[in-house]
Amino acid sequence: MGTVTRGTTGVNRLRKCDRWMCHHPAIRSALRNAVCNTVPSVSADTCANTCTDACTDAATGAPLAIDLGYGAAPWTTVEMATRLRTHVCPTLEVVGLEIDPSRLFPPQNGVRFELGGFELSHYHPSLVRAFNVLRQYSEAEVGNAWRIMQSRLAPGGLIVEGTCNEVGQRAAWILLDNERPRSLTLAWSPTAVTTPSDVAERLPKALIHRNVPGEKIYDLLQAADAAWDATAGYATFGPIDRWRRAKNLLRENGWPVDRQRRKLQDCILTVPWEAVAPADNVLGY
Repeated sequence: MGTVTRGTTGVNRLRKCDRWMCHHPAIRSALRNAVCNTVPSVSADTCANTCTDACTDAATGAPLAIDLGYGAAPWTTVEMATRLRTHVCPTLEVVGLEIDPSRLFPPQNGVRFELGGFELSHYHPSLVRAFNVLRQYSEAEVGNAWRIMQSRLAPGGLIVEGTCNEVGQRAAWILLDNERPRSLTLAWSPTAVTTPSDVAERLPKALIHRNVPGEKIYDLLQAADAAWDATAGYATFGPIDRWRRAKNLLRENGWPVDRQRRKLQDCILTVPWEAVAPADNVLGY
């Protein structure tokens, strides 16, 4: 289910999202504690031997991740598999799905490439990444696409849906569980923007048309710019340190901003979905 998109991709384009997924507690838990879609009390290895619901890999019993709409080359799917196996789950099975048959590739680096769209073929994965896919759809189509993917998740499964620029320096994504959107994350290379709101051009389709007065995402970006300006005196320490201080200021001003608990290569801002959800609830959540 879906429409063929442009297929633009590039080596390391989705590195920011990969790094974030590798360290996100809920994603790590979903991949390390995968259970059967049909009988949630059944473990992943037992599921592989007894279940036909494709929530784990049928051959190995390993948890399953789907990279949906990887595009005209398999690079980003293979990179995602490598990073998640290295940092989260060594036995992770990864399948790349594309709606365009001409973009199917032979298996490589333990990754399979198959035909499929938002219905996720016959799979019930613990993790779905769908990047630079819905950006090419209309806003009215987003909610339905989300719900189709959510209906196919394994118990505890998660979706990461977002977009980025051509070289991956500016990115934004939404984390969803099987019921609702949970958070929005903005990520950018420290030297790739003048102000945080520069990332607005890469907001996911659900929000990109909402960066206008009266919408929460607009208020957040304006507040982020103000906090960035207010911490200009720390520029000499570098943009990563300055952004950490700007985030602290945002938090002091009442924004429910994530706390930075590790050293980062990127400037990251994560907030609960409720802090940025569209005013008219057009998505149906």
